[in-house]
Amino acid sequence: MPRFIVRLAILALALAAFNSAPFAQSTEWRIDPAHSSAQFQVRHMMVSTVRGTFSKMTGTIQYDPSNLSKTAIEATIDAASVETHEPSRDSDLRGPDFFDVTKFPTLTFKSKRAESAGPGKIKLTGDLTMHGVTKEVVFDVEGPSASMNDGHGNLHMGASATARVNRKDFGLNWNHMLDNGGAIVGDEVTITIDVELVSKAPAVAR
Repeated sequence: MPRFIVRLAILALALAAFNSAPFAQSTEWRIDPAHSSAQFQVRHMMVSTVRGTFSKMTGTIQYDPSNLSKTAIEATIDAASVETHEPSRDSDLRGPDFFDVTKFPTLTFKSKRAESAGPGKIKLTGDLTMHGVTKEVVFDVEGPSASMNDGHGNLHMGASATARVNRKDFGLNWNHMLDNGGAIVGDEVTITIDVELVSKAPAVAR
């Protein structure tokens, strides 16, 4: 067989493999609540950092690596799932001085645009609604990772996103001033979201 025919055959096989790849087009993924969480950290009395977690999160993501403008994310966090490993503090956070979960049971994020920020990085802008207030925030995203097949017809991939917000922008104003001019709770809060995403693996042509 002439060499150029062999080369054409190899090229055709490569193109077929590319077109059947999981990310050749926009794919819908769902957040796996069992392997995803949202964490936050804030300064306490200007001397230490307190960290907490929201353990219940759901959502969907449309992702097309060849066209990030098509990326669309909607995520919902159960405000009552907040935990800091200190029961009395957790009760305060769920109460009216902070998240007021009876009145505002969820935190939500809805993306508006996604842009490349370098290899393996995305700058994600969207509306964060917390405590009944909606503000635009920017998340710095690491990932998503390469996808893995779980052997049961599902693909999995992961990503991590970080943003910094001022809690007072969302009406979380409670504080107590110290004698030295400091405060019990810092204003700047760092939010980190770690997600595992799941999607049906594409059918393999036979």
